[in-house]
Amino acid sequence: MTTIAELPAGFADKVLSAQSTFRSVMDAMARPGSVQRIVATSGAPSPVMRGAAAIALTLFDHDTPVWLDAAMSGTSDVTKWLKFHTGAPVIADSSICSFALFGDARSLPALDRFAFGSNEYPDRSTTLILQVESLTDGPGFELRGPGIDGTAALRAMIQPTDLFDRLAINAALFPRGIDVVLVADDAIVAIPRTTRLAAKGD
Repeated sequence: MTTIAELPAGFADKVLSAQSTFRSVMDAMARPGSVQRIVATSGAPSPVMRGAAAIALTLFDHDTPVWLDAAMSGTSDVTKWLKFHTGAPVIADSSICSFALFGDARSLPALDRFAFGSNEYPDRSTTLILQVESLTDGPGFELRGPGIDGTAALRAMIQPTDLFDRLAINAALFPRGIDVVLVADDAIVAIPRTTRLAAKGD
């Protein structure tokens, strides 16, 4: 069993690292489909990738319930690390979580298992953080929507393979919906609820 003293460290410089990571996340949200880099470094227990760890240290707090998939909850180290460094409650009910963290995105359940927010409070929805194999190699996707001039090209190894088909539900839900952040090591790509799949290539 890992003790608190044995847990990986968080940010070495909390303020500057959090500011840098927040800018990267905001840039990713403002330009959907574009690959942004997380410069800040931190320790993290396996299987949490560097980018996902930095996002957690920046955005999670005691007011943001977090749900973990089986890959993340398979060891108590991830829960302990999140609680110690962020104060975020790790909960079992995915329908009320602010963030859902996936170590194996192939296990993504139906999106109606998560919070879509309400028309009055669309921000009270779940943001999915999906760790994927690559955000530079793999099948091609063309995205369209706010923040994109025409279409944006993304080449990535995304799991589940039907992710964009599932996210099509956002069009009917708007302004409610699900936002997604894809993470591959220190690279991130945001898929806000306003982004749509224009075409899928090889």
